[in-house]
Amino acid sequence: MAKTHQLLVSVPGNNGTAIWDIKCSFHSLIVLLIVSLVAGVVYLSGESGRFLFEDNSNSNSSSDNNLDMGSHENVDLVSSSDKCNLFSGKWVFDNKSYPLYKEQDCKFMSDQLACQKFGRKDLNYQHWRWQPHQCDIPRFNATALLEKLRNKRLVFVGDSLNRGQWVSMVCLIDTAVQSSLKSMHYRYNASLIIFKVKDYNATIEFYWEPLLVESNSDDPVHHRLPERIVRANAIEKHGSRWTNADFIVFNTYLWWRRPHIKVLWGSFERSDGIYKEVKMLRSYEMALKTWADWLEIHVNRSKTQLFFMSMSPVHERAEEWGKAKGENCYSETEQIQEEGYQGNGSDPKMMKKVESTMHELKHRGLNVHLLNITQLSEYRKEGHPSIYRKQWDSLTEEQIANPNSYADCIHWCLPGVPDVWNELLYAYIFNNY
Repeated sequence: MAKTHQLLVSVPGNNGTAIWDIKCSFHSLIVLLIVSLVAGVVYLSGESGRFLFEDNSNSNSSSDNNLDMGSHENVDLVSSSDKCNLFSGKWVFDNKSYPLYKEQDCKFMSDQLACQKFGRKDLNYQHWRWQPHQCDIPRFNATALLEKLRNKRLVFVGDSLNRGQWVSMVCLIDTAVQSSLKSMHYRYNASLIIFKVKDYNATIEFYWEPLLVESNSDDPVHHRLPERIVRANAIEKHGSRWTNADFIVFNTYLWWRRPHIKVLWGSFERSDGIYKEVKMLRSYEMALKTWADWLEIHVNRSKTQLFFMSMSPVHERAEEWGKAKGENCYSETEQIQEEGYQGNGSDPKMMKKVESTMHELKHRGLNVHLLNITQLSEYRKEGHPSIYRKQWDSLTEEQIANPNSYADCIHWCLPGVPDVWNELLYAYIFNNY
């Protein structure tokens, strides 16, 4: 008669101890092994989850300390949650690791954005970095980006704000490349500006296209016209110059900010065109549809990554942040502290049109990443050139006597806010969101 043994087995999840009579047979041993294996898996799963959480927590804490000490390392995004929102966070003063370059060291700096060169003394605007609540942005690495851009084109398409972001990107790259290995070229009456890094055969380009579709403002020099006219169904002339790029960053917003836009059905060269005043939001929607249809047909989806920058806010009405009516960003040196602040210079309805266009494109199999830089830029009322930039037109005595009247509260000083936009773009390029 076979011997019978009593074995005490502790089963996870039970309050007591189960007593099993197990016969020493081949099948009984199999049962015992399976039970033990299941118990081990349950235990190890719980432990591994606990360790993973602890590692992330410690990593975040360490990273925060490193960032405060100015050692913002170039690593992948670190997050203690399943999803990191890069656009929800706060500005942190960091005068050890920021700015990422010096204004005077960038050979391609624009006089429109060189605030220090034109007399600004308070330079704290250069020392702020953006800190998302749940993760860290990887530090910008010019060499890594150039490797990513080897034999490729990165093209910024849009208005002067997008051009400012392009200048920022050029400055971020410029200081890391020897002078003999880079060059600047102009095409199509300077509508297209090409910064080339020869060793990598990489180009970082800007194409002037302020309204996305063809318009009477397409000349990059002579575009300040009292009446805006768009060919809302025409984009071929523009699209042929950037469609084949590997990375394309679009924006279009401020040039639409008027009650109505005149839309032309026809050609600027012919006199038989039909003109009609169209409400701004509707004309904006028409242009976005034309743009989206062009992308769907002409963009190589296996090659090109597409990005769209949300609204860049303006700070032209100081009463919106508690100052006297009639003032603006002139003389501002502090940020807006109210979390979630939004001024009237941002139009949520326009961004809803952009979001719905992105959503529709995604359903059609084309992904465009919307980089929401609006909220983080809303806080930075002190980041604009104000009066500290080259004045393209001679100032009147009245203007000189009242600096508010000619302060630029639209564009951004460099180094400054657009550098953070590019850090976010950099994170998207490398993490392939």
